[in-house]
Amino acid sequence: MHEKQNTAALVSLSAMAADPPSSSWHALLCLTLFSAVVASSSAMDCDGDDRAALLRVKAQLGDPVQLSSWLPATNCCAWEPPAVFCSAAGRVTGLALSSLDGVRAPVPPALGELPELVILQVQSVRGLSGPIPSSFGNLTRLEDLNIAGTSISGPVPDFLAGLTSLRTLVIADGKLAGPIPGCLGSLPGLRYLDLSGNMLTGAIPPGLLHGSFRFLILANNQLTGEIPSDCGDDDVDTLDLSRNRLTGDPSPFLFGIAKPLAKVDLSWNELEFDMSDVSFPHHLTFLDLSHNRINGSVAKSLMDVKLEHLDVSYNGLCGEIPAGRFMSAHGAESYEQNRCLCGTPLPPCTTGGILGR
Repeated sequence: MHEKQNTAALVSLSAMAADPPSSSWHALLCLTLFSAVVASSSAMDCDGDDRAALLRVKAQLGDPVQLSSWLPATNCCAWEPPAVFCSAAGRVTGLALSSLDGVRAPVPPALGELPELVILQVQSVRGLSGPIPSSFGNLTRLEDLNIAGTSISGPVPDFLAGLTSLRTLVIADGKLAGPIPGCLGSLPGLRYLDLSGNMLTGAIPPGLLHGSFRFLILANNQLTGEIPSDCGDDDVDTLDLSRNRLTGDPSPFLFGIAKPLAKVDLSWNELEFDMSDVSFPHHLTFLDLSHNRINGSVAKSLMDVKLEHLDVSYNGLCGEIPAGRFMSAHGAESYEQNRCLCGTPLPPCTTGGILGR
């Protein structure tokens, strides 16, 4: 029972880390879960093989000062900071490494010697470099792999497709290069994929995500081609493909009044379509289509969408901006640098209906 509660708490913590909480009660819940996990972990002795693997991780990282509590013949379930989480049987099921000062080392292969890992998080360790070691292929119980703010390089490894328990895969803000392997689409439970802030190239493979409440975040890469039509499936919540070189017209499959999409960021691409008659989802809270080649007029359907953020600037839009309902929330910066937009919050239209045609 303790093991199931411990793992559930780890998964909850992982979800919050991947999608930062926006309210105080979320933060309180996160703190409560963290305290419960640490308390249940530190009360048991850890498995000897797992302790030996963690000590090898420490050595391969160059013995950073933040890991000074990692000592032989001590209970690794009580090592902190950073956090080591254990099951009721004393097996290491979660590991969080963050902000390790002075590290200048490849990714430790010994991380792949923790076969019971469910969650592995590595955050803000800029000196961590090189490819993801093949030993990670041994982590068959891994549900959450979250690596961000490192100098990890090389391709996205194909062997990650063998980690069939993965639900969250984040390798962001690094130096990955090459294409996104289509074999990631074989992961049956993958619903959160973030490979943003790398140097990935080629087309976005179709069918990468499965299940409900999907997040696809591939911003700040060098991806080309068209957006796959399955990005418009009814289970997609967040789509961030900004700052790439994507082309084509995704509007027929991506947008629709009943779509559950909450956030769409397609800014800084080369997308080209007529926005005039697009029906934007009523659930949208964030829409950024700036810096593309979008033409036509600002869609009237936006009047019925309560957006917290709207940006259609730097396109080829023209005509009078629809007024009324939720449109009053958006300032002039949402529409700047288009071909000939007019009307509130921009200067009024001329008698002919369009300013500066």
